Amino acid sequence: MISKEALFALSLFPYLGFLWFISRSSQMPRLALYGFYGTLVFVAITIPAGIYAQVHYGKSLANVDWLHGSAEFFLTFFNIFIVLGFRKAVIQNQAVVATPPEQMSSQMSSPTSQD
Repeated sequence: MISKEALFALSLFPYLGFLWFISRSSQMPRLALYGFYGTLVFVAITIPAGIYAQVHYGKSLANVDWLHGSAEFFLTFFNIFIVLGFRKAVIQNQAVVATPPEQMSSQMSSPTSQD
């Protein structure tokens, strides 16, 4: 049976592939992309925090509240980035859909001058 630590390490590879693909997408909201990359910060913080909890307290990270809460703060922080990034994209998409076609064509056909 695979240990939970090995499974955790193996799960990083599909996530890194996911990040690789979404970073090449022009449709991914930039703030959401930062949030997805920020979850790697959570992982980078969680691993040493888990080791510290085991060595210093003899407990798992989940049983050391101040350490676990501090690590989870980073996950929450970057999840907010993801939500705000997609929220902005939805609002922009709704504005484009709500724009009447005749207004869009007039905006596209009228030249803008930059003096």
